[in-house]
Amino acid sequence: MNQLPFFITIPLPDWLTERLAVPMHLHDDEARMRFVIELSRENIVCGTGGPFAAAVFRAADGMLVAAGVNSVLRLENAVLHAEVMALMFAQARLGSHTLRTGGGIHELVTSCEPCAMCLGATLWSGVARLVCGATREDAERAGFDEGPVFAASYAYLEQRSIAVVRGVLRAEAAAVLDHYRESGGVAYNG
Repeated sequence: MNQLPFFITIPLPDWLTERLAVPMHLHDDEARMRFVIELSRENIVCGTGGPFAAAVFRAADGMLVAAGVNSVLRLENAVLHAEVMALMFAQARLGSHTLRTGGGIHELVTSCEPCAMCLGATLWSGVARLVCGATREDAERAGFDEGPVFAASYAYLEQRSIAVVRGVLRAEAAAVLDHYRESGGVAYNG
């Protein structure tokens, strides 16, 4: 066994850093969802991770603050889901532990409804809105275990002033999950 690590480096895939080099403003849920679905598809095509992507946008003007793709297998770290990646990079960019500060209200757009871990991260992140594409059932059909997520989980987010929108471009987002499963992609839970 190796020595204890003293720091962890979490790089985005090269193709994604190139894609994010140009500032971007997307002004509606469908445009933002199309963007994260494209990222989820590209993550599979480039062999850099699972079929999930997420992005944080500033609500007022649609500015892309940060994006993330699933990096569990690439970086051998079970917590590096797309939502967690996007939230970490957004908080780093804004220099704050909460997305309720740093220049406005922020939204998390994710290609699939979050798993239990990512719902928790969403709650604590400070986003004011969560927009989802594919459903939990779509992810489970592809072999993923989403953990203990209940209707009450979403109700709790709403009670905490986090608006939730589900099913945006669901068919397109679910098609990426189906493609991943059909092409032999690894469902890496546990």
